Amino acid sequence: MKILTATALCAALLAAAPARAVPIFNFQFIPGTSLQAQQGFIAAGARWSALLTDDITVNLTVGFGALGGGILGQAASTQDFHSYASFRNALDADRSSALDNTAVAHLPLNSFGLLINRTANNPNGAASATPYVDNNGSDNNSTVFITNAEAKALGMAVAEQSLPGCIGNCDGFIQFNSNLAFDFDSSNGIGATQYDFVGMAAHEIGHTLGFISGVDVLDFNAPPNNGPFNDNEFTYVSGLDMFRYSPLSSASGVIDWTADGREKYFSVDGGATLGAQFSTGTTFGDGRQASHWKDLMMLGLMDPTAAQGELLLITQNDRMAMDALGYNLAPIPEPSRAAMYGAGLLMALAWAGRRKYFHGNIN
Repeated sequence: MKILTATALCAALLAAAPARAVPIFNFQFIPGTSLQAQQGFIAAGARWSALLTDDITVNLTVGFGALGGGILGQAASTQDFHSYASFRNALDADRSSALDNTAVAHLPLNSFGLLINRTANNPNGAASATPYVDNNGSDNNSTVFITNAEAKALGMAVAEQSLPGCIGNCDGFIQFNSNLAFDFDSSNGIGATQYDFVGMAAHEIGHTLGFISGVDVLDFNAPPNNGPFNDNEFTYVSGLDMFRYSPLSSASGVIDWTADGREKYFSVDGGATLGAQFSTGTTFGDGRQASHWKDLMMLGLMDPTAAQGELLLITQNDRMAMDALGYNLAPIPEPSRAAMYGAGLLMALAWAGRRKYFHGNIN
């Protein structure tokens, strides 16, 4: 299987900049993926390589095929559990910005508390929607799960894994539906009846880099869907969740890991500063997966939906999230180049007259 990388495109983007390390994205293509789609994935990887300076290799199996129905695409990332203490130590050792310094300074040392609900042992009643503080030091207070790509960026040990659909070991699997009309060249805008392929591919790569949330696990595993389960069974707090707050959780000095419709926001200073809002869950929240920014607020590439004719770009919110996750950022480009990455646009995917999720996780 031929392996292509984003090296060439990234080198072109950085031609005027000093030499520096960049993430290399190795793409293995599902048979039948068109050359246009292959080039689109490579361009999407190059966008991230132009913004990050981590000397890592991210292995992705990607493709383009007839998925049928109203499916836009499917995606998954390899993930693993790490002790919270080792995760925090890695973030501390990897600090390279003022944001990093603030983020690490506000992380607890050995374990963390969280606001949670809908558990079997909720003191307000089994499966109660009422939030409570869980800080008893059990596994879910001392464990995080992060993507392998994020672990690589932090210099943590990574166990090579595979996923359904992957060709060999990989850090992520991404496939889009070739039955939809995509625009593969955003240099002259996106066609009014087409979707921005490179932008969507960059979005999915963003998930493999670590833009994930374990709140989706709680949201799915609560009655009437499943469970309820005790809070110590939810050892799925992600690296990004360590910066997920609400006014209620901030007042208690803990992150907000609840499945409900209350406002949740990104913050690197313990919740004191309200950053971009997060989506809050498909079942008990706002109808969007928690592993995204809040919909319809023009927040960034990692918004949950997209529209025909819409150009999808990496924004300052996306950059800040990646910085907090442990990635090292390149200097902000000059204004003429920043336009490629800096504008936040509304992403509201409408297909067959209905709003659709930006993607579907399959892991």
